[in-house]
Amino acid sequence: MAYITLNKNHFFNNLDIIAKLTKSRDKIALVLKDNAYGHGLLNVATMAQEYGITKAVVRTVEEALRIEVFFEYILVLGEIPKTPSKKIRYTINDIKSIALFPKNTLVELKVNTGMNRNGIEMSELQNALQLIEQYGLKLEAIFTHHGCADELHDNYALQVKNFENIKVKSPKNLRFHSCNSAALFRAKNFDEDMVRVGIAAYGCLEMPMKTEAEKLEPVLSIYAKKISSRIVKKGEYVGYGATFEAEKSCIVGNYDFGYGDGFMRRCSHIHITPNGTQIVGRISMDNSSFLSDADDLLIFNDARVVADEANTISYEILTSLKKYINREIV
Repeated sequence: MAYITLNKNHFFNNLDIIAKLTKSRDKIALVLKDNAYGHGLLNVATMAQEYGITKAVVRTVEEALRIEVFFEYILVLGEIPKTPSKKIRYTINDIKSIALFPKNTLVELKVNTGMNRNGIEMSELQNALQLIEQYGLKLEAIFTHHGCADELHDNYALQVKNFENIKVKSPKNLRFHSCNSAALFRAKNFDEDMVRVGIAAYGCLEMPMKTEAEKLEPVLSIYAKKISSRIVKKGEYVGYGATFEAEKSCIVGNYDFGYGDGFMRRCSHIHITPNGTQIVGRISMDNSSFLSDADDLLIFNDARVVADEANTISYEILTSLKKYINREIV
């Protein structure tokens, strides 16, 4: 079975870089949603605890409960709880949802500052604050999310300005946070109460300008094990559709990693491993073939490279990796 390794030294290097920008490890809230961006929820939580991270951000209640023992603070982005928790905070994404939260729930109010995805409208702020008090919720923080921090777009500056205006109009006893990974690396002097870092911690952040992000190192590598190998003669074909024709006699190994495991089918014919081994033919559901006879083959160790091949982003490459693939910290 294919397997994943997680480089702890790279992970700690990335956190060191992030901590230097935040000026405090305690301000780092590690984003662990979607199986820690494909790295493995419990694996990354274990490393984060060892490093000294005390805050985490997840998508669901189920994720929060699985990592509750690792962190002092957890923020759930996408669900409304059935019962309150002393450790888990929940996001208000819409003013109409405030009435749905159980009394005494710890909540953080998300404000739409220009991304136009989730969050109350800026004009609804005072009404939302009144409703939160009316329904007996415990508001701890107000935050927003940047849609263009990793791109050269005017909307980034607009969102920064809008959130500053929200801070002015909000109660002063609250915490405020807006920076995701890209926004942190753009901030000239980070001074918020918390930063939500995901892709930077995993070493695959890409920025349109020169920043400290260039020192980040990818954490995840994936290897496949050989199922079989054979000599393919000149003029013979490999795989579905006979799309690879051998120009000369060659050894072709078949490996147990396919699109059913998360290997993007768009990488067929074009993927080359970090060691220079060429894929041959189409990627199939449970298999992919390479010009190799190695028992274990490193498929990739930088999701950004594969994302470029597949014309997508590293987030999709990483989160496509199935949970059942064994992950090991090295």
